[in-house]
Amino acid sequence: MRASLIQINVDPAEPVAERRDRAAALVREQAGSDLVVLPELWHVGAFAFEAFAVEAESLDGPTVRAMSAAARDTRVWLHAGSIVERDAGGALYNTSLVFSPAGELVRTYRKIHRFGFDKGEAVTMAAGSEPVTVALPDAVAGLATCYDLRFPELFRALVDRGAHMFVVPAGWPERRRAHWSLLARARAVENQAYVLACGTAGTHAGVEQAGHSVVVDPWGDVVGEAGSGEEVLAVELDPGRVGRVREEFPALKDRVLGVG
Repeated sequence: MRASLIQINVDPAEPVAERRDRAAALVREQAGSDLVVLPELWHVGAFAFEAFAVEAESLDGPTVRAMSAAARDTRVWLHAGSIVERDAGGALYNTSLVFSPAGELVRTYRKIHRFGFDKGEAVTMAAGSEPVTVALPDAVAGLATCYDLRFPELFRALVDRGAHMFVVPAGWPERRRAHWSLLARARAVENQAYVLACGTAGTHAGVEQAGHSVVVDPWGDVVGEAGSGEEVLAVELDPGRVGRVREEFPALKDRVLGVG
């Protein structure tokens, strides 16, 4: 299984419409991949809180249409990162989008853990409530977004729903990059699952982004890691490795708390 993580640069000087077109073009360049992943809120910037309401869109808006076409044209499964979704009642959500190779929007995930404490996303957006998985041809992927990475109970819930891998788009800041790497490996080791963590590059709203998108295997080994700039991290995954690791070292069978 070939996965391509597009660590796109988010520059406030680039109009959102232009970045949307550029992201779609980058997706189309990944022909031959099975799964393509974009970062969190790449269209607006994860820390550009004041722009959330301005750039919010519905699930039939321009970003959804552009990503649907890109997935269909390239014949890939596309996790298109997340957008600021405005629902029918006017509430905003940080919503991840997963498209099939036919361009169908097959799953959405509204971020459960909102970042910002008493400001930013935590006060401008509503929270999701449901863990979400998506059945890919060779694996079940659990969906999480950025700050979710700090909450292991979500990942356990995804394992209980059959997840073999976690796809985690993010807009993680450079000043906490050590946590990003540590938590990605921890979630992989404790759940014996692949972690595909895709971040942004650049600086927006005065916050330098960590970049360093990373793919970790079920044993906690790093399969591939990006640098700090815009790039595509392409890796080969072995979905069967998850089952082998879980069989050879059956730690998940020894769970006591939170079981049943």
